[in-house]
Amino acid sequence: MKWMLALAAAVACLCGIDAAGGQQPVFRGAGDVVRVFATVTDRDDRLVTTLTRDDFEVRDEGKPQPLTLFDNAPQRIRLIVMLDVSGSMAGNILLLRAAAEQLFTRLRPDDVARVGTFGHDVIIGPSDFTGDPTALQAALPRTIDADAPTPLWRGIDEALDGFGAETDARRVILVLSDGKDSGPLGFGGQFFSQADAIDRARDEDVMVYGIGMRSRGVRPRQPGIGPGALQAMLMADLPDHGLALVARETGGGYTEIRFGQDLAAAFAQVADELHSQYLLGFSPPKRDGKVHDISVRVAQRGLDVRARRTYVAPRDQ
Repeated sequence: MKWMLALAAAVACLCGIDAAGGQQPVFRGAGDVVRVFATVTDRDDRLVTTLTRDDFEVRDEGKPQPLTLFDNAPQRIRLIVMLDVSGSMAGNILLLRAAAEQLFTRLRPDDVARVGTFGHDVIIGPSDFTGDPTALQAALPRTIDADAPTPLWRGIDEALDGFGAETDARRVILVLSDGKDSGPLGFGGQFFSQADAIDRARDEDVMVYGIGMRSRGVRPRQPGIGPGALQAMLMADLPDHGLALVARETGGGYTEIRFGQDLAAAFAQVADELHSQYLLGFSPPKRDGKVHDISVRVAQRGLDVRARRTYVAPRDQ
């Protein structure tokens, strides 16, 4: 009789949750789980947030895997915002500050963030994560040196160091940049490449988002001499195309802002997307310590799914 009463109470509890909140149920499995955050959009690039567990299929090396974890509620975010303060960004400083402030106001109560910059140096501060928009706004840059370089990949490398040992919350890096990576900082500096950024973000389960801008330096860039000089000048004002690849491989998103477009809207879009993703999980079919390709699909046609493309399987001791 007791087990029948307990069963009836559990059913009543589940029905009450469904009627009150309307959210899809959360499925959680025990043991090692590969977590995959998926963003789903329709043909008009609008977020789709009403799918169920049965709408998804996750494949590991081409083979479908049963989902042991499904959650479509907003997940807690641990965010590092990395801002390009190279010389070519000097004309964008006011736009940069205003856009970042829009992002901070959209953080949920349980989200935390830090602000970093990369130029002559890579600086990430304050030392502690915070959800206070005022404190985050105070960390935004106010000036930019006209001759500062663009150590893009080094900035991402040090941002990965900035998360510390906390692994419970979802870890995300948002990068705003307008130029090509300028290489190591200083003579003899350690080289960190785009491929290194992808590998390390994959190994540490970090999602990278990118926002690219056209350069707006204080002094207009002058073309050089020769048949390809003008084209080279125009290409130099474009953001590094590798940032889009890093974002795509890690499951993040990439947006390129052109003159006249709303940078604040791009920052706000990132916040909205992070709070509208699906958390999927499966048990790794092989514990071989190797890199595995994964893909996420949905049954409904006309929808686009964006998620991480690889993971490193655990290894049996």
